[in-house]
Amino acid sequence: MNYRRLGHSGLKVSELSFGSWVTYGNQVDTRAARELMAAAFDAGVNFFDNAEIYARGQSEEIMGAVLKELNWPRLKYIVSTKFYWGLATGKGEFPNQRNTLNRKYLRQAIDASLKRMQLDYVDLVFCHRPDPDTPIEETVWAMHDMVERGQALYWGTSEWTAEDIRAAWDIADHRNLHKPVMEQPQYNLLHRKRVEREYQPLFKDIGLGLTIWSPLASGLLTGKYRNGIPAGSRATLEGYAFLRESLTDPVKNNVVAELESVAHDLGATLSQLALAWCLVNKNVSTVITGATRVEQLNENMKALEVLPKLTPEVLSKVDAIVRSSVDRD
Repeated sequence: MNYRRLGHSGLKVSELSFGSWVTYGNQVDTRAARELMAAAFDAGVNFFDNAEIYARGQSEEIMGAVLKELNWPRLKYIVSTKFYWGLATGKGEFPNQRNTLNRKYLRQAIDASLKRMQLDYVDLVFCHRPDPDTPIEETVWAMHDMVERGQALYWGTSEWTAEDIRAAWDIADHRNLHKPVMEQPQYNLLHRKRVEREYQPLFKDIGLGLTIWSPLASGLLTGKYRNGIPAGSRATLEGYAFLRESLTDPVKNNVVAELESVAHDLGATLSQLALAWCLVNKNVSTVITGATRVEQLNENMKALEVLPKLTPEVLSKVDAIVRSSVDRD
């Protein structure tokens, strides 16, 4: 395993990390999560990604129980969580408990997450989406205070525009507050414009780090959706119907078929090619992977062996194949 700095911070994260979106609480229980996290840690993974909303808090509870059981030295692993959606159900009766980044919500959200995860602090905390109803300055101050209290070490954003990230950074810079260090965007062979174009000035100007999600395009880039939606896949889960149209897109699946031949020529799986491709971008600090089986996780880890094989010639071939499908959604 190789490690990269998280942007311009001094924190080093494993090139491949392990996340719990969809899987924890929905597809795997505490026992399976323990096996997966232990295997990832043994492979050199030091960053484990989570969020308040994943399985409505259950994902944090499972990860916290596993961390307590495994009892790794705290210095050896990095944990994240994210806030915005909240856990309240219903509509207007919970205006400060859902879809917000106001100070009141953030102050209580971090306390609840730490309790669920049985931790004194998280290493990384993200504003999970932008909040148009809360002034960015209020959110920046709330995140600064969270870091000052020692409840998080670094804060950042997820799926924010470059304009809003820069605004948050400037507010923090002018007031000598803790600045946003990282962004967690979707990034993969078929979803590239935001990372490769919109964020480009931020890498040099403010040293933004990236912890990217969905490197396999929700499983599309594994090839398993070429013949429809298999039983037990995430697209069959309640609440994930929004994925089905994209995953069964015939144009994208034709692209997948062509990419499979490239992977075969490299002696790799399609998943390994897709993961390694993300790491070619030096602005990517870590690629968040997911798995429901240890065998699947170990296969993903072998993407690191594919990375040196991605020569300029191979990358040009890949770009030519995916050009018609990039950012079609």
